[in-house]
Amino acid sequence: MTDTARLPFPLPPIIFLIALIAGVVLGILYPLPWFGDVLGDILFGFGWLAALGAVALWFAAIRMMFRARTPLNPVATPTHLLTGGPFGISRNPIYLSLATLVVGIGLITGNIWLILLAFVAGLLTSKLVIQREEKTLAGKFGKKYHDYAKRVRRWI
Repeated sequence: MTDTARLPFPLPPIIFLIALIAGVVLGILYPLPWFGDVLGDILFGFGWLAALGAVALWFAAIRMMFRARTPLNPVATPTHLLTGGPFGISRNPIYLSLATLVVGIGLITGNIWLILLAFVAGLLTSKLVIQREEKTLAGKFGKKYHDYAKRVRRWI
């Protein structure tokens, strides 16, 4: 079995999709109070900024990975260590963009469940996927990866 055949379940997009669906369902069944008037409007605006920023970050990271011809599969052996662009801000810009998108949707809709579950999804992603990816990167790139990891935070 090759690295590309052993996909971790659930994959990060699935984890964040489950968080999104669960947050919507919980918001309908057990709505939590939200800020009104001016503060609610400000948070709504920040939500749109977060969501748009998340989409831009996601596209930038995916584009950089395609250009470097390194696999998107979280368990495949990477061909290049990406350290610039969005990877110079976060070692996991794709996962950061997914979490930020869920938070942004929570702010736009006034659904606190989404904001809370975005953090839960981030913790699950760290435990189920990121730790494995970091071991692979350290094994493949050694000191170069360790220096990068000291310079750039896992999330932000």
